[in-house]
Amino acid sequence: MAIIIDEAKRVLVQGITGREGQARTELMLGYGTNVVAGVTPRKGGQHVLGVPVFDSVAEAMEQAGPIDISVVLVPARFVKGAAIEAIEAGVKTLLLVPDRVPVWDAMAIAEAAERAGARFIGPNTLGVLSPDRAVIGMMGGKAASAKKWFRRGNVGVISRSGGMSSSTAYYLGRAGIGISTIVHVGGDSVLGLRIPDVALLFEDDPETEAIVIFGEIGGSMEEDLAGLMRAGRVTKPIVAYIGGKAAKEGTRFSHAGAIIEGNRGTHAGKVKALSEAGATVVDGFGDLPGAAKLVLED
Repeated sequence: MAIIIDEAKRVLVQGITGREGQARTELMLGYGTNVVAGVTPRKGGQHVLGVPVFDSVAEAMEQAGPIDISVVLVPARFVKGAAIEAIEAGVKTLLLVPDRVPVWDAMAIAEAAERAGARFIGPNTLGVLSPDRAVIGMMGGKAASAKKWFRRGNVGVISRSGGMSSSTAYYLGRAGIGISTIVHVGGDSVLGLRIPDVALLFEDDPETEAIVIFGEIGGSMEEDLAGLMRAGRVTKPIVAYIGGKAAKEGTRFSHAGAIIEGNRGTHAGKVKALSEAGATVVDGFGDLPGAAKLVLED
């Protein structure tokens, strides 16, 4: 199994006729993702890389059939409208790729998703990749690279950094460790699925035997995961690296969601919480593969 995306999921691309939409659709199709439809208002009737284009999500679902996941690849100012359109049409999982989505828009999307029983990943995410199965978003850059870099296996990867999502899986693979799914939760301050939510998905995935996390300063995702571990809701081995050790109060580490405010979100606090909950927390990023090997051997 894999979480969120696999070769059977039926995928829609909103914004498919744009430059990013076409480039990312090419990646997804090349990797084996089941992209069945695209949406761009007033562009219905066209085809992009063989994928039929419709004017609305509702029309796409009526003509192309059920949609499991919508990948939103429209400019940031249009993300709210596109996401809510998909949610109201009945799509239950969305990937919001663009960055610079206004915080209030992300909050409105979250409210609409909660009302409809839907979920979303992002905004500001590279996406989700299940090796040898499928990818949504832009992880890997090109299909050939993604097929070369990531190997299939039994370790789930969750990252707050886009670039380090790929790097973590790449270095695990070089150490002989395969991946069940890689999830970049996104870099913004308001997100859909967060680290603890994804960890719960991995907890229920019979193929995943351990979880590797690239965490960062700021926010409370890592501490919330520690809480789930203490409560016995996440029992699989956790190996984590927390970036931003040298950051001081007010420092923003790479993106909006990684900022220390007062005593909240510190590197030391996150390391302490995870370690006390039973996770293996490494000092250096390069230590992740070795630590992951050890927990898999236990």
